[in-house]
Amino acid sequence: MTNVGTVERITGPIAHVRTHASVAVLEHVWVGHEQLAAEVISVAGDDAIVQIYEETTGVRPGEPVTGTGHPLSVMLAPGLIGQTFDGIQRPLEVVRDAQGIYLRRGATEALPDRDWAFTPAVSAGDAVAAGAVLGRVPETPLVEHRVLVPPGIAGEVTSIVPEGVRRFADVIARIRDDAGREHDVTLAQRWPVRRPRPFAERLEPNRPLITGQRVLDTFFPIVRGGSAALPGPFGAGKTVLQHSLAKWSDAQVIVYVGCGERGNEMAQVLQEFPKLVDPRSGRPLMDRTILVANTSNMPVAAREASIYTGITLAEYYRDQGYHVALMADSTSRWAEALREIAGRLEEMPAEEGYPAYLPSRLAAFYERAGRVTTLAGDEGSVTVIGAVSPPGGDF
Repeated sequence: MTNVGTVERITGPIAHVRTHASVAVLEHVWVGHEQLAAEVISVAGDDAIVQIYEETTGVRPGEPVTGTGHPLSVMLAPGLIGQTFDGIQRPLEVVRDAQGIYLRRGATEALPDRDWAFTPAVSAGDAVAAGAVLGRVPETPLVEHRVLVPPGIAGEVTSIVPEGVRRFADVIARIRDDAGREHDVTLAQRWPVRRPRPFAERLEPNRPLITGQRVLDTFFPIVRGGSAALPGPFGAGKTVLQHSLAKWSDAQVIVYVGCGERGNEMAQVLQEFPKLVDPRSGRPLMDRTILVANTSNMPVAAREASIYTGITLAEYYRDQGYHVALMADSTSRWAEALREIAGRLEEMPAEEGYPAYLPSRLAAFYERAGRVTTLAGDEGSVTVIGAVSPPGGDF
């Protein structure tokens, strides 16, 4: 990491930075002496605009900005299932144990590592393509984690570790590509949240997602790999319905994103989900669930990131051949976050003050849903079910 500039001016979650080294749009940076997580959203000459994913009270002009050289990314590894993350993938239970119940600024706790029982699925000398399964890890009693060849890498496996206990940083395989370059593959990989993960082919949406709710399956059916909205004013029961879909739908993995939810509603999710029993297996529902919690009192920029964090985690399990349901609660508060950030940037507002690019952002997010043939040739899907709360219940 290198010092790339200093803070010149700050307005809420938006910092104007005078740079003295090159930075890229969407680069992940650290702002101030407390190393607040942030992302570059605009560059003009020596000036950059940065949105900060943490509370900015007390940040002063002149404080340093440190570049990482890579975009905002999430770690993809065994151990995601059953975890509760904030909008930028900090595991909240780990943070709580380290610093108490209130999330302090600059927290850098990562996904907890432990010994993982790795079983190889290929041998030295095998030819593998991007997305191929290198080995398997029993992540939970309900989910087998498949360690994949990262996108963009293909070639001959020159070495693979034998069956045994591994950790995130351990190199499990080496792959020599057609140009003769060697690539190390570890148990943990990183992926930029704003870049959709690749797949081989998008399949026709012709198979239903069985929601387990007869009234929905009869009158409002949804296809597997499709997208759906749950419209309603505040207090209408959208969150309760999403709880029911998480429990009873025939998705194999659930990603629940509380995007801008009120703290008491998110607390209810955190209390109830660990107690819910998966009706198909009799195991706790958390054995196949990931929670992303970003409540309405958390920094507004992180609310915008939480949606992308959730969909990236969903795509990762899709690429392993699972059918995933993503519950986004609620996309309206994501849109409100975009509106607030656009106002700080003094952008030209469109209807109801939302930025003019809101429709394209919504479309890009929902287009990441789909039933696909993965790079490994398996079938997987991501079904997106978003709650929609019109301001004041005005439809």
